[in-house]
Amino acid sequence: MNALRWRRFVNVFWTVVSGSAVLLALLPLVSLLWLVTSRGLPGLSASFFVNLPTPVGEPGGGVGNAIVGTFFMVGLASLMALPVGVGAGVFLAEKGEGVAGKAIRFTAEVLSGVPSIVVGIVAYGLIVAHMKRFSALAGGVALALIMIPSLARSTEDFIRLVPSALREASLALGVPGWKTSLRVIMPTALGGIVTAVLLAVARAAGETAPLLFTALNNQYWNLDPTQPTASLTVQIYNYAISPYEDWHEKAWTAALVLLLLVGLLNLTARFLSRNRLQGAPR
Repeated sequence: MNALRWRRFVNVFWTVVSGSAVLLALLPLVSLLWLVTSRGLPGLSASFFVNLPTPVGEPGGGVGNAIVGTFFMVGLASLMALPVGVGAGVFLAEKGEGVAGKAIRFTAEVLSGVPSIVVGIVAYGLIVAHMKRFSALAGGVALALIMIPSLARSTEDFIRLVPSALREASLALGVPGWKTSLRVIMPTALGGIVTAVLLAVARAAGETAPLLFTALNNQYWNLDPTQPTASLTVQIYNYAISPYEDWHEKAWTAALVLLLLVGLLNLTARFLSRNRLQGAPR
């Protein structure tokens, strides 16, 4: 009887400890969300999404050019990173046990741990120094270098989740290995790959340091990849370090907009990941 009571006590004790740990972990997140929402919501309006920034002291204005610039540079980065990252992940999953696979895997692990500001300096040396100007193209290259390692490792993990029976059945029917990967394996893992892509895009959209060295900023609309381009993160940074109170308020609102965009991408990725796991073959 004493042993049963002791087991119940230990169970209740560790349940309380675990619940308290979860609450402590959630407290900074909830406080951050509350702070950004409470400070940014008063300035949020439809015009804030479409207007250009205004000079200090002038009412109104928005971050429309920064939103467009963020999507533009993330789009450029995706065009460069998706074929390389997803292709490397498929190669690692299918042929990754050789010397080349081990080298690619090691490189991806090293690159995933490199600080983003270092990536920005590398992109500056590769693109900006040669072009003699800041540009959206340089920003896209920096963001692509950040996206590729996570895409490669995540794609490899999702490809490995595909049951080997599907691959063996396709090969037994005489389908070549490369066609099996394209027609059988990748469509089966498509939900997971899309999840990896969305998470990589969400991370790229929230980067600031690489864009300070590459895209810099622009107060106007721009879709020329060879010119400096605005982004939400750099716009928030410029507003936040200024000595003007109205720019500080706009920084909070812009931070809320960025939080909503990144949060939407993460929720979409979580939804796709959950559906993919629920629909996986048993």
